[in-house]
Amino acid sequence: MAGIKRKVPVHRLRCFLSMVGFFSESGLFPWCARKPPGWSRLFLSTACKGNFTHMIAKKCQKGQKSQKEPSHLGPLDGSWQERLADVVMPLWRMSYEEQLKVKFEAQKKILQRLESYIQMLNGVNVTIAACKFEGLRCLLHPIIPSPVISGYRNKSTFSVNRGPDGNPKTVGYYLGTGRDGNIVCVQSKHLKNIPEKHNQVAQYYEIFLRPSPLEPCLLFHEGGHWRELTIRTNSQGHTMAIITFHPQELSQEELCVQKETVKEFFIKGPGAACDLTSLYTMTRCSHQQSPYQLLFGEPCIFEDLLGLKIRISSDAFFQINTAGAEMLYQTVGELSGVNCDTILLDICCGTGVIGLSLAQHTSQVLGIELAEQAVEDARWTAAFNGITNCEFHAGRAERILPQLLKSKEDEQLIAVVNPARAGLHYKVVQAIRNCRAIRTLIFVSCKPHGETTRNIIELCCPSNSAKKLLGKPFVLRQAVPVDLFPHTPHCELVLLFTR
Repeated sequence: MAGIKRKVPVHRLRCFLSMVGFFSESGLFPWCARKPPGWSRLFLSTACKGNFTHMIAKKCQKGQKSQKEPSHLGPLDGSWQERLADVVMPLWRMSYEEQLKVKFEAQKKILQRLESYIQMLNGVNVTIAACKFEGLRCLLHPIIPSPVISGYRNKSTFSVNRGPDGNPKTVGYYLGTGRDGNIVCVQSKHLKNIPEKHNQVAQYYEIFLRPSPLEPCLLFHEGGHWRELTIRTNSQGHTMAIITFHPQELSQEELCVQKETVKEFFIKGPGAACDLTSLYTMTRCSHQQSPYQLLFGEPCIFEDLLGLKIRISSDAFFQINTAGAEMLYQTVGELSGVNCDTILLDICCGTGVIGLSLAQHTSQVLGIELAEQAVEDARWTAAFNGITNCEFHAGRAERILPQLLKSKEDEQLIAVVNPARAGLHYKVVQAIRNCRAIRTLIFVSCKPHGETTRNIIELCCPSNSAKKLLGKPFVLRQAVPVDLFPHTPHCELVLLFTR
């Protein structure tokens, strides 16, 4: 869920302690004892714990009262809106120029600690290492600002829960945490990054829920039915809404009645004011079962990007800032150096936009994506735009990539990876590291201080037979921060590696 559900708790350090164990066992750390030397502990507690996002948010909220327990519940007023904004958009009180400075410094610190650690792994004396830019060996470019800073989100997900007035059928964003049992759902009318259209649909969804005889489903095991609302929009003004519904013990007939009720509300009832292009329900019985059903309208939404018409399905990943995504993909293309003699590997390609936008400059594009529907979108986009040199493979990259590379050992390959926050599977890292044909790698990450750190260390550390990292290590050459998330501490970082 966008916004506060991604707020990083202090206990996130645990994942980095597990990282210490991983590298200790594998021999990548130059010690075997449980307690690492001071410099390694420092690195893991800054660049890996590295929660600069958390640090920035904490600074911006300094002096404000703790959110642990709301002082009171009552009508929605400016104080609730400000508290929500402080959680969802910790930088909203700053000018955009100040935000960019904060983000740039955060990215620089992450890179400084990462480079320092990699140099130590490779036996380089940090004090005499040649630095090109403010303590960095790689070239750090100025941050690229977002072309749009207000209402830039093309996708928003709203929760349903107890509001400040105690009504459990309030649609908005969360304050508080489930762990502390103090969640309050606050309407998002004044969040700078949410478009008016998204707030309008959320408001009408709340209007629909209030008289409904069915209760909201706050937790799967506690009953209730109505859950999240996801809204997707494009630059042409088209709107797709997806309502998550838990059937619990409802019969198929009762389920159909509810679907028909919400459909009629948005077609002929008050919700018709939203002018939806399409409406889906996602009938979720568990975290694994989530079938989408189109109630009315077009099954997909389309976007114009970099001269291409892109198809986006209901559950496909697409960057939430369309104008910013153009800047991001242009940056990837410029750094990659693709030409007519190269093959581009687009790993974790989503709807395939990076590869498709560069297809005319390279001999072939090979895309890999886990979500089958996103692959179907990529294939449709290629066919519609007359692109014939792209192949897209659906499945896990750790299974597909090693086999794909076997037939490309004599080619000139350039790899682009844009993984989720969980980073790359270690078998994907192994395959890239051990493929001599890959001399250039572009790594795109919105969370370079998370699992991406582990990936980069494996790509750049000395050869290690125990971990099957046999190929020549990559070297970080350039880094470009690209801001896709104004008013938040988040930022995309594009990294260029060569060997």
